[in-house]
Amino acid sequence: MNTRLTRSALGAALLCLAAGAQASSHREAPFITTVPKVDATDFYMFNSYETGRAGYVTLIANYLPLQDGYGGPNYFSMDPNALYEIHVDNVGDAKEHLTFQFRFKNTLSNSGAGTSLSIGGKMVGIPLIQSGAVANVKDANLQLGESYTLTVVRGDRRSGTAQAVTNATSGATTFDKPVDNIGKKTIADYPAYAAKHVYPITIPGCSTPAKVFVGQRQDPFAVNLGTIFDLVNAPVAVITDPSLINAAPNTLADKNVTTLALEVHKDCLKSATDDVIGGWTTASLRQGRLLDPKPASGHQASEEGRRRLGAGLAAGHAAGQRGRHRPEGQGQVQRIQALGRRAVRRLRHQPDAAGPCWRSRWPCPTRRPPTSRATTSSPPS
Repeated sequence: MNTRLTRSALGAALLCLAAGAQASSHREAPFITTVPKVDATDFYMFNSYETGRAGYVTLIANYLPLQDGYGGPNYFSMDPNALYEIHVDNVGDAKEHLTFQFRFKNTLSNSGAGTSLSIGGKMVGIPLIQSGAVANVKDANLQLGESYTLTVVRGDRRSGTAQAVTNATSGATTFDKPVDNIGKKTIADYPAYAAKHVYPITIPGCSTPAKVFVGQRQDPFAVNLGTIFDLVNAPVAVITDPSLINAAPNTLADKNVTTLALEVHKDCLKSATDDVIGGWTTASLRQGRLLDPKPASGHQASEEGRRRLGAGLAAGHAAGQRGRHRPEGQGQVQRIQALGRRAVRRLRHQPDAAGPCWRSRWPCPTRRPPTSRATTSSPPS
């Protein structure tokens, strides 16, 4: 009888959790744990509510969960071999009719040679991604720069009409992503630094300028992951009591994510006959990758090393960035295959309490648990 009660309590708790299951995902799917750079945690879509932004819709896709502020020296760049997408359905058939595609690229300074220091009369590459204080876009002290392109596709995401989104000020088709929040000595004012990476953009087919930002943000979701996965180690009466919200510490409070954010005018998203739009995000990887174009003959393919560990931390401090980013293999890749991680939201032009990631009210990436979470004012009706 006790077993039945325990199972019933567990089942009830899981049912309560299931109600919010589509709201967030942090490493839940077994396969996605092997490719964390394409793990989507959340997707948000809501009407913008800042003064002067009436008529705009904010779309936010968060990736690469559970980032720690001390996760150096490589931190959390996006996968240059992946395709990140935000999709919009504006006719109600659960198919994309408008897709925004993000592709990333990592570039070492000095034309790929990286930054070196003279040690004992020999030039040695430094292991850090920065060689000094960082404050500006394309900062000279950044040894590793991350950039991305943005493409809008109308129709099917693979066979539709694709056009490059451009910087509304310069006309450039490449945008820079701010480096992650390394620390105060490297980046004295991270909010100000990150704000320099908010770009006004021109979307082909859209007469109203939009905005884009990609960068590290504090995870906006609140959940006690350890308690949940420990067989929901809390009484049902406690976890279902609204008066106890925020009674326990939020274990995600000191974790970060990488945000892909767009702010687009609603007239550029909705159809002429329907004011309702749906949205979701996907990340895709190539279905195949050829690591060795000329493998040795034999019944089985030869193994190709992907991970080596000997001296651990010592090796990490001794190896330069150029060695870290040496190509792992060459060859052709074939076909795009979606990983299947996607979150869906519906929007009927109703405001949401969340705020766009590039605004000061949206939490900045953290390096320690904050004393209190940022709050937003109620959006206009």
